[in-house]
Amino acid sequence: MAKKFIQKLIQKFIPDPEFFKQHKNLQFLGDKLHEPNLWHLNRRSVSMAFAVGLFAAWIPSPGQMAIAAAAAVYYRANLPISVALVWITNPVTMPALFYFAYRVGLWFMNLPPSAEQFDFSVSGVLSGLGDVWEPFLTGCFIMGIISSATGYFGIQYLWQSQISQKWQARKQRSLK
Repeated sequence: MAKKFIQKLIQKFIPDPEFFKQHKNLQFLGDKLHEPNLWHLNRRSVSMAFAVGLFAAWIPSPGQMAIAAAAAVYYRANLPISVALVWITNPVTMPALFYFAYRVGLWFMNLPPSAEQFDFSVSGVLSGLGDVWEPFLTGCFIMGIISSATGYFGIQYLWQSQISQKWQARKQRSLK
């Protein structure tokens, strides 16, 4: 019952596939947009969508959604879910998540934090990138891998446990 509710809820917010297939900016993808897994909710396409979307969410670029869409087409993941998951890093959550990624990168590279006082201006940001870009991108990559794997295997596990529960309930009903 919960699965049906979740599927109906997701399908309520997912745009019609024809909208994407007819969109002028997506015509370069051609027939690849007609792949059924891009639009269906099945275990493989949804778990791949979580892997793709959660990895793309940690890419510090303005093109996260385009990267997620291209990866979803390439890996035949559910396109709307892949693109929607990118919004985990939104303007509200991005500073905290990217700072965490920076700290993970520092820890992984065994570096001390930058001792410079940060000046929040264009010149301050550009001059500050010299010390932080390497641990920041390393942390983003590590968090992308961890989030991607957790999302993929988490959805696989949840989907399989849901199927097991249904089979158990069916078995119990047949014994009565």
